[in-house]
This record gives sequence, structure tokens and C-alpha cells, in this order.
Amino acid sequence: MSVASNKPSSPCTKVCILDDATGLCRGCGRTRDEIAAWGLMSEAERRAIMAKLDGRLSAAYPVPEPSSA
Repeated sequence: MSVASNKPSSPCTKVCILDDATGLCRGCGRTRDEIAAWGLMSEAERRAIMAKLDGRLSAAYPVPEPSSA
């Protein structure tokens, strides 16, 4: 028998560095406002934001292509 958790979903990676240039947390990709409101959001709202985070982080911090020598 599994017990459902009442803890809200969170993308937090415990790397909480808010980037002044992008306005995003470098660990999870959320904005300061999203982080502040997270506990008040519905699970559907949290999941909608989490679906966008990988794209946000990839756009804000692209991985450079290796140079061919």
C-alpha cells in the first residue's frame, strides 16, 4: 500500500543561485516570483511551469559546441 505525499512537486536542485542577468535560478530555472509563489500554486500550475524549465535553462545557458581543431 503506497501513501500519497502531500508535499508539492518541486524542481528545486538545491543550487539556489538567482542570476541577475536572466532573472532565473541557475539550479531549477524558475523566476524569483515563481519561487516565492510556489507553495500557493496548484499542482497543475506547478507542473505547467516545470514543463518549461528545461527549455528556459537551455536558452539562457546554452552549452557551447566543442571546437574542432
